[in-house]
Amino acid sequence: MDLERVKRGVEGVQTWSDGEWQVRNIPASAATKAYRCPGCDQEIAPGVPHLVSWPADGRGDLADRRHWHTGCWRARERRTPNIQRSRSAPRYG
Repeated sequence: MDLERVKRGVEGVQTWSDGEWQVRNIPASAATKAYRCPGCDQEIAPGVPHLVSWPADGRGDLADRRHWHTGCWRARERRTPNIQRSRSAPRYG
């Protein structure tokens, strides 16, 4: 297998309730930057294997790519949206 392809990860199309997504696994050796996971709102540190996804319908561009923890991607239909609050905001109400 081509070394560059191994560094990039495997690409495929996954079908979810919100459409089809191009998904590429990013191995630890190719994870060189920090990203924020949209599933848990936590940082994906450099060197951590994860995945990147974008719409498969051809309407997306590079700005539509999102880096996810693998577990967050798998659990995304079972979770409610992550509501971001300031530190001083009330938790309930």
